[in-house]
Amino acid sequence: MNSGPIAEQSSQQVLYRILDANLDRAREGLRILEEWCRFGLNDGTLTEMLKHFRQTLGGWHSDAMRQCRDTPGDPGTGLSHPQEEQRDSLQTVVQVNCCRVQEALRVLEEYGKLHSAEMASGAKQMRYQLYTLESQLLGHSLRQQLAKARTYLVTSPSERLVAIVESALKGGVDIVQYREKSADDEIRLKLATQLKQLCHQYNSLFIVNDRVDIAVAVGADGVHLGQQDMPMDAARRILGPMPIVGRSTTNPAEMRRAIDEGADYIGVGPVYATPTKPGKAAAGYGYVRYAVEQAPMPWFAIGGIDLTNVAAVRDAGAPGVAIVRAIMQADEPTQVTREFNQYFS
Repeated sequence: MNSGPIAEQSSQQVLYRILDANLDRAREGLRILEEWCRFGLNDGTLTEMLKHFRQTLGGWHSDAMRQCRDTPGDPGTGLSHPQEEQRDSLQTVVQVNCCRVQEALRVLEEYGKLHSAEMASGAKQMRYQLYTLESQLLGHSLRQQLAKARTYLVTSPSERLVAIVESALKGGVDIVQYREKSADDEIRLKLATQLKQLCHQYNSLFIVNDRVDIAVAVGADGVHLGQQDMPMDAARRILGPMPIVGRSTTNPAEMRRAIDEGADYIGVGPVYATPTKPGKAAAGYGYVRYAVEQAPMPWFAIGGIDLTNVAAVRDAGAPGVAIVRAIMQADEPTQVTREFNQYFS
């Protein structure tokens, strides 16, 4: 005879437990994002916005919900996944917690319809704002890292590719571009995945040369396009707004094109003739000095740069350099990378 009221009471407890758990989850995730905005980005506006979100959720979190909490009896507290046990970069921490908050807000939106129209509507609007914020946070993080970069390794095919790249990362290289023109896609995907994991382990950026599809498949930080590659707006439609897109340039006209299409960074060169760009005449220091005056975005001098001439390239005004053979063919890539970094410290 009492089954109806008992069932009703049980349903209410279940609802409150769901709301309680997801309010906690969303608030915890927001606090992690808030700390990144405060200490990582030094952005008071974003910090205040996330704090406001957190306080709004706190206003929905009633004592009645907390009293229904049963942490010892919750089977979810013992569940885990290997991906939850480690993070490979600050970017990953931000991305994971954006997803965590969005998922919790979706739960609050749906179950909130049984509890409070205000909660359901508020959670929906907050979730949409988080989608936009995620792009802003991750894009800002990548571009902030790009702005600080000084040494950029462009790979060439090698049986020791992964080992050489890790050695360069140990030496402090800021960006690694995976450049491969002839290998099968299966091999490219495998190597790109390994290299991305290594770069993020050492808190460096990972870029894929030319292949937008591979960049998307492995979750690269960006793609580098040559003059004959697809238009940048097409690449961004595939990549989305967050990843970095760079462009090679060899003269003022190509630089103007890169500026007009909104490249995040450019390569400037070749400063010296190089076998990686057969048929390309050296642009020399004149184009480097032109970039000093005209390039509004981060840029890297490239082409035949090694430890015998990097000082002259720096003195011509280059804020950073992209290196191929001097690191890829070095006996001690870690030491060579450290020596390059010393010129820009």
